Amino acid sequence: MRLALRSALWLLLCALAACREDELVVPTEYEPLPGERINPQADPQGLYVLNEGNMGSNKASIDFVDFRNAYYVRNLYAERNPSIVKELGDVGNDLQIYGSKLYAVVNCSHKVEVMDARSGRRLGQVDIPNCRYIRFHKGQAYVSSYVAPVQIDPDAPRGAVYRMDTTSLQVTGRVTVGYQPEEMAFAGDYLYVANSGGYRAPLYDRTLSVVEPEEMKQTAKIDVAPNLHRVRLDRRGQLWVSSRGDRSGTPSRLFVLQKEEGRNRYAVSDTVDVPCSDLALRGDSLYFISAAWDEQTETNAVRYGIIDIRTHQVLTDHFITDGTERDIAVPYGIALHPANGDIYVTDAKNYVSSGKLHCYSREGKLRWSVRTGDIPAHMVFLPK
Repeated sequence: MRLALRSALWLLLCALAACREDELVVPTEYEPLPGERINPQADPQGLYVLNEGNMGSNKASIDFVDFRNAYYVRNLYAERNPSIVKELGDVGNDLQIYGSKLYAVVNCSHKVEVMDARSGRRLGQVDIPNCRYIRFHKGQAYVSSYVAPVQIDPDAPRGAVYRMDTTSLQVTGRVTVGYQPEEMAFAGDYLYVANSGGYRAPLYDRTLSVVEPEEMKQTAKIDVAPNLHRVRLDRRGQLWVSSRGDRSGTPSRLFVLQKEEGRNRYAVSDTVDVPCSDLALRGDSLYFISAAWDEQTETNAVRYGIIDIRTHQVLTDHFITDGTERDIAVPYGIALHPANGDIYVTDAKNYVSSGKLHCYSREGKLRWSVRTGDIPAHMVFLPK
């Protein structure tokens, strides 16, 4: 059956290539997942992977882990959207599902690409300058934006959050926040925005903006640490915020923010002394990866850790338990299967060629690895 499927797919790809006679198209590839079986009832039914691609190369792409048919689909967007000349665009920076739609934030193409979540077919795009991350609340999408051109500039203006309607795909509001905003998270009815100030180095921003989404007003700023990046809400109502630190001696760290007693506002309550490149939450566990440059050894100090969100204690810095982490050059993204606890870690390799996606069991044993597009970074599960 798989041979017949491959033959049919090859004929389809040939037809698609004929539609694009004047451009170089990277064909879609279907690869069986090593050791996996077909499971028509798999839930979630798949995992989308957004590959960033190098800046200026126009090589952002989307892959798909098909849990039901046990295939890895490489460069899905090109196959599903043969009429889009420039394909997905330049630098994929975030990937999320809301309702029936799949949203890809394409940074240097200054757009949010909107697709049908089941088929991957394009529904439209929303133009937002230098966009970074996307989150959702009550039928609206909120997109962080550097606003300014893609360049280091000590005089770069403050960034913004754009609001767009998920039905009409129209921008419905905008609010100015801190410098070069990154990830966001909703806690209650407020949006918390991590400001980095990355274009203004070494004068990094160090604040978390608090935005009231109905009126699109910044109501407060919370001082945290320089060069903020990640912000996530756990099931206990705590905000986890990562700082990438600076080059003057402030290291990358994780910060815990909790609501002040008797007040409806957050403040820093604890610091976890670990660097953090990316993180994922499941139950009372926070999984993190980091690749922090060590000036003394001139190598990346890599960690694969788990933190208990109740105590803020690091339980382990080796959640990969079989020694196969030695095959990962640069851990870049992490996701956790919501049902079985499988751990997915992407490897950016050398940042200029194909990366890898590794799947580990919840016990930290390698299950399989597959080749991805360039710089695999962002993942989102497709529910049943």
